[in-house]
Amino acid sequence: MSLVNRTDHKPPFWLPNGHLQSIYPALFRVINNLHYERERILTDDQDFLDLDWSFAPVKSESASLVILSHGLEGSSNSQYIRGMVRLLTSQGYDCLSWNYRSCGGEMNKTYRFYHSGATDDLERIVSYAIEKGYKSIHLMGFSLGGNITLKYLGEQGEHSHPEIKRGIVFSVPMDLKASSMEINKPQNSVYMHRFLKTLLFKVRTKSSVFPEKIDIGNYHKVRTLYDFDHLYTAAIHGFDGADDYYDKCSSMHYVERITVPTLIVNAVNDPMVPFTSLPAEKIESLSQVALELTSQGGHCGFRPDRLKDGLYWSERRALAFLQGGFSV
Repeated sequence: MSLVNRTDHKPPFWLPNGHLQSIYPALFRVINNLHYERERILTDDQDFLDLDWSFAPVKSESASLVILSHGLEGSSNSQYIRGMVRLLTSQGYDCLSWNYRSCGGEMNKTYRFYHSGATDDLERIVSYAIEKGYKSIHLMGFSLGGNITLKYLGEQGEHSHPEIKRGIVFSVPMDLKASSMEINKPQNSVYMHRFLKTLLFKVRTKSSVFPEKIDIGNYHKVRTLYDFDHLYTAAIHGFDGADDYYDKCSSMHYVERITVPTLIVNAVNDPMVPFTSLPAEKIESLSQVALELTSQGGHCGFRPDRLKDGLYWSERRALAFLQGGFSV
């Protein structure tokens, strides 16, 4: 549809680069005045998903629901999720922030957990929301959750649930291998080690329950995120190595089949997602998908230079898109 270079986002002068713009919100942003109601639902394979609901204070029969999908090793309590939910509920939207398997505070029951292309669980969430009576549903994703959201919308294609009206994603690694290679670079070691610390803990926990399926003897071979995906993510979830996993799950291969208005927002200075890896030319040829690039913002950051009402630029942009579409 279009490629737009937005100039209306400006970070604070004291966050001069993508690293600081990514790290500061993750470490120091606190979202108060937000209440979740947790619900646990079962999956077809007898596992569970933990859903955190937040409802608009003013009810209406035609209430819209926003389903939010978090990033790698995030949760419904990630600052970018909580900030978005706080704004959207104040504007009349109900919000469902779901936690991937193993991310809700309790280890899931099955051998598998989650990965960048696990759209079956998102379909379970969407179907459940429709069963509850929602007629207008918007999908929103951040980082890995953005990739899942785009892949899901592409897989659904012309058969998408009519209740799904729009999709919007931020800081999306549409080319998973390119982002994995970027995270492996020395300047990004702080992110990689943070991810690996919790991922490897989960694998060790899983191995104690499924010792015949998970070879913890390979644990010492993991030095990078690529290594983890090659030795564990791929093996656990039925892929033939990391490259096969990345190829089959990268949303850049599905985006052309999206049939609902969908906005992709990435920052050029995102330290984890090279903006050159985004399929800009393909997106420009699509009728329902637009890509917006900001020069600043980092990864799931987007703190504005002037913080009004505690809102980040990404939150205002999301609300504008949900209310007015691409033209806003």
